[in-house]
Amino acid sequence: MASNGEDKLLFIGFNQDNGCFACGTERGFIIYNCDPLKERFRRDLDGGIGIVEMLFRCNILALVGGGTSPKYLPNKVMIWDDYQNKCIAELEFRSNVKSLRLRKDSVVVVLEQKVYVYNFSDLQLVNQIETSPNPLGIVALSPNEGNIVLSCPGDKLGSVSLDHCNVAGKPRIIPAHENTLRLLSLNADGSLLATASEKGTLIRVFDTNSGSSDPIREFRRGADRAVIYSLCFSPDSKFLLCSSDKGTVHLFSLTASPTDQGAANTRSSLSFMESILPSYFGSEWSFCQFQVPLCENICAFGPKNSVIVVCKDGRYFKYTFDPNQSGGEAASGEFYFLPVANHRSQPYPPAFPLATSSPLYGVSTPDSNPILLLSLSQLLPLGKDYGVSTPIMGQRRMAKVLRAGQHLRKMTGVVGREKMFLLYFSTRWNYPV
Repeated sequence: MASNGEDKLLFIGFNQDNGCFACGTERGFIIYNCDPLKERFRRDLDGGIGIVEMLFRCNILALVGGGTSPKYLPNKVMIWDDYQNKCIAELEFRSNVKSLRLRKDSVVVVLEQKVYVYNFSDLQLVNQIETSPNPLGIVALSPNEGNIVLSCPGDKLGSVSLDHCNVAGKPRIIPAHENTLRLLSLNADGSLLATASEKGTLIRVFDTNSGSSDPIREFRRGADRAVIYSLCFSPDSKFLLCSSDKGTVHLFSLTASPTDQGAANTRSSLSFMESILPSYFGSEWSFCQFQVPLCENICAFGPKNSVIVVCKDGRYFKYTFDPNQSGGEAASGEFYFLPVANHRSQPYPPAFPLATSSPLYGVSTPDSNPILLLSLSQLLPLGKDYGVSTPIMGQRRMAKVLRAGQHLRKMTGVVGREKMFLLYFSTRWNYPV
C-alpha cells in the first residue's frame, strides 16, 4: 500500500457486527465486506477522511475530516446519508474530534478530555463525561439494542468510567491499571469489558453488571512492553482477540474451564504453585496465536471460527482456528492486497486470494510451482536478521528457503509506484498452493 498521496489509508475500522470495515483515505472513504472480502462501495469526496464510523450496514455513516487536505474540519462530525450522497447533519466542537461511536439510538463523540453522548434521532445532547487526557480517543460502546453501556477513561490514571446510560446514577469508576489506558472493548451486550494499558502486557476482563472493581479474568499477552492495536470479543463472548505491534494476534478463551466447550488457555507448568510464586507464573497465556506483519492493524471474528485482520498498509488476512484445541499457531487462510487506490490509477493489482490449505501467500502456475508477489517491505523480513518473521510462510519453511537460496529465483518488476518481487520456488521443494 502506498504510503503517501491519494492511496494512503488514514483510518480503518469495523462496523458494529464486524461484518464490514471502513477505510478513510486522502480522497474519501471505502466500505468493504469482511467475508468474503468484497468492496461494497467507495465515495470520492476530493478530500481526506480521518474517521469513518458505520451504523451496521445501513446508509448512515459519521465522518470526520483528516489527512493533508481534509474534506471537513477535524472539529466537526458529519452525518452522511449514502442514499442521498450528501451530509444531512453535523455536530461542531471547540476542539478536534478524536474518535466516535454509533448505535441505533446514540452518537458518542470523544474529545481529548470530554465525551459527549447525543440522541441519534434529534442529535440532542443527553450526557457529557469529563475524562483524563485522552489523545487516542479511547472509548467503547455496546452495540446491541437495550442497555446502553459506555466505557471511557476515568479522571485518574489507569481508571475506567463505566456508565449504564439508560440507568439512573453516576458512572462506576474501575481502577483497571496502574498505567495509562491504551484500549477498551465491550462485548455486544455490554456485559463484559476488556482493558489494556500502555504497558501492553496484561489484558483484564471485567463484569460490568457485578458492581465489583476486580477483574474476572486476567490474560498475559507477553512479558515485554507492547502497543495494543485492537481488542475484540467473539459474538458469543467465549473468546477475546488482542493484536499488538509485536506482529502477533493472541486469541484468549473466556470459557470457565477446559471442559466448557473448548480447551483452556496456556498456563505455566508451575501454575500449581501460584500462591507462593510471583503472579507471572499464575498467568493465563493465549489459547492460540496468529502471525501478522509488523504494521498497525485491527482484528475481529469472522464466520466459522475465523479471524479477520486488516492492516493499515492495505493487507487483509483471514485465519482459522479450532475452538477445541489450544496451543501453537492457528492455520493460515487467505491473504489479499486491498485495491484502495482510485480505479483510474490502480497502482496495485486487484486483491488475490491464497489457497486455504497452504501458509504460502501466492498463486499457482500451470506447472503447480508457487509464485509469491511481494513488495520490498514484505521481502525485508526474509533477511537473515529477521528470519523469525512468519507472515510470509511457516517458520520451518522459511529456514529451508534461507538455506536453499540456489533454488530461488528473483525476478523484479514495477507495479504502479512500488517495485514488486516475484519469488519462484522449484518443484523439488514441493510446496502446494
